[in-house]
Amino acid sequence: MSEPRVLVLPGYMNSGPGHWQTHWEAAHAGFERVEMPDWMQPDCDAWCAALDAALASQPADEASVLLAAHSLGCLTVAHWAARHASAATRAKVAGALLVALPDPHGPEFPCDAHGFDPVPLAALPFASIVVASIDDPYGGVAFSQRCAQAWGSRWMEIGARGHINAQSGLGNWPQGFEWLMSMEKGAAV
Repeated sequence: MSEPRVLVLPGYMNSGPGHWQTHWEAAHAGFERVEMPDWMQPDCDAWCAALDAALASQPADEASVLLAAHSLGCLTVAHWAARHASAATRAKVAGALLVALPDPHGPEFPCDAHGFDPVPLAALPFASIVVASIDDPYGGVAFSQRCAQAWGSRWMEIGARGHINAQSGLGNWPQGFEWLMSMEKGAAV
């Protein structure tokens, strides 16, 4: 059985060599990073357009792509699904792992990021899991729970892991990978 196709959506400043997203890309042939137009000055509309173009280039079999998003990549998925997705590209998504949601009203939200507020609170049209850390400086537990509830996502808390990035020491993060793969057929664990 072949691995599913996965689009990797990093956040602000991209994901470096120690990040779980980068580990997954290196280990799995079906993983492809969505290259954003500007990693340092993210624009929501431009990032949504990049995601839509990446999905449009995927083969046409329905609900065959998983999204592995981190930080601003998560907000990109929510905005794309609510305002930018065509029916054809939306239908290609089986599920999304949404890790470390940043709160646009939080004190650490990047001042160079534009258009990510307000966060859409419509249900996502595919399976999804929101993963949060209790000490994430970019988004609190209450914010991620509120988003997960509105989006119809399963909410998972993994303890004190900061922004769930390279500094969190997760390496290839087997638990996150298992959650992502659980959505291959469109149903979250």
